[in-house]
Amino acid sequence: MARMIVDAAEALLDKEIPVLDKGFVRLVDYMGGDERIVQSARVSYGAGTKTVRQDRGLIHYLLRNYHASPFEQVQLTCHTKMPVFVARQWVRHRTARLNEISGRYSIMKDEFYVPAPEHILPQSSNNKQGRAGERYDPETEAALVEKFRSEQAQAYRSYGEMLDQDMAREIARINLPLSLYTEWYWQIDLHNLFHFLRLRLDAHAQYEIRAYAEALAVCAKAVAPLAYEAFEEHILGSVTFSRAECEALANLLAGREVQLERRPLALFQEKLDKVRVSEPAPPPEEPELERAATEGWPEPETSA
Repeated sequence: MARMIVDAAEALLDKEIPVLDKGFVRLVDYMGGDERIVQSARVSYGAGTKTVRQDRGLIHYLLRNYHASPFEQVQLTCHTKMPVFVARQWVRHRTARLNEISGRYSIMKDEFYVPAPEHILPQSSNNKQGRAGERYDPETEAALVEKFRSEQAQAYRSYGEMLDQDMAREIARINLPLSLYTEWYWQIDLHNLFHFLRLRLDAHAQYEIRAYAEALAVCAKAVAPLAYEAFEEHILGSVTFSRAECEALANLLAGREVQLERRPLALFQEKLDKVRVSEPAPPPEEPELERAATEGWPEPETSA
């Protein structure tokens, strides 16, 4: 099969999706799409599906049953610009290839992230890594925004003064703050991008990296819309219950008391709240594939 062309992805190529105050995500290249996923799956499953409706069913089947390798056939390359502290969270996802701008070779731009007032919030009292919901008063917010800007300006002035003294760039850069913007080219396959999105689109993720995840989701949906629909249905919109939570769910359905307390109970309630607001996709027409051949299940017993 020749290189696959996806119209929605072609329309998005090289267009900046603005993120935060100065950042962006830009899809610069892609390989494959929904058709590549089903083509790859047919190598294992035979002639397989023929129509878009059947392709959709197969993609849902693959994702629902954790058959990940066909999704790895699809790749996206993005040029992204983000604050350094976002990049340090981002790079924790090691199943990608990237090339970042180097402060050893280049003079870093005078570009820093300044949070909007509504995102400058106190520390949460019940989440050690998150923000509280209540805002500061308007005067305090304005003062904090100015403090970000003035300290960033001072850091960049010092950086410039060191460069003017012919200091090596690799040394002059070390006092620049985490709010400095950096850029990189980032290439990842669709399976691992879905893993990134599952974690970084979550409400518990830091707002700033969540904003980049939303932009990356736009790119993924353009390249492989059926796969992205299946991702939303079976991963992003789903919940996983622990063994204790399964027992609690059974008790709840049977009208019995739920045997959970404190934090475990709060987590269980969060999952139930997510279930209550879910909006499932229309059911796909999944292919009739033998489980023994595709999932390693034993052959069913037959009676004589």
